[in-house]
Amino acid sequence: MDAHAKDHARLFSHGQFARVVSFSPRQIRNATRGVEGINAKIALVITRTVGTMACAYVFAAIALISLPAAISTGQVIIIVAWIAQTFLQLVLLSIIMVGQSVQSAASDARAEKEFADTETILDRLDVHTAGGINDILDAIHAVERLVAAAGPSASGTGLAQ
Repeated sequence: MDAHAKDHARLFSHGQFARVVSFSPRQIRNATRGVEGINAKIALVITRTVGTMACAYVFAAIALISLPAAISTGQVIIIVAWIAQTFLQLVLLSIIMVGQSVQSAASDARAEKEFADTETILDRLDVHTAGGINDILDAIHAVERLVAAAGPSASGTGLAQ
C-alpha cells in the first residue's frame, strides 16, 4: 500500500465511508432541517437517496428486468442501446454520486487534519511558547550580542553596526 493510500485509509475510516454511501432516512431528515424552501428540500431528499449504493442496486435490478426483452430481439443495436441507455445511465448515475460523496468526505477529513496540523505548528512557533521560535529568537539575540561584543572588525558582515 503506497503512502497516499495509507493516508487515505487513516483519514477516512470504515465508519465514515458507511455513513456516506448508505441510505439513512434519519440523516436525510436531519439534512433537510438545515435547508429552507420546499424545492431545496425535495432536491436534497432526491440527491441523498439516489446517491447511495442501495439505490444503485435497485436501479441495476430495474435495468436487468428489461434485459431478456432486449436480448430476445437479436438485434445488436437494441442490445447496445439497452446497455448504454438503460443499464449504464441508471446504475452509473448512483455510483458516480456515491463516488463524489466519498471524495468530498475524504477531502473534508484531509482538510480537518491539515487544520489540526497547522494549529499544532503555529502553537509551537508562537513567540510566547517555550520552545519553537522563542528558542530560535533567543539564539539569534545571543549571536548578535557575541558579534557586538567582538566588534565590527571581527564580524566582517556588519551585523553589529
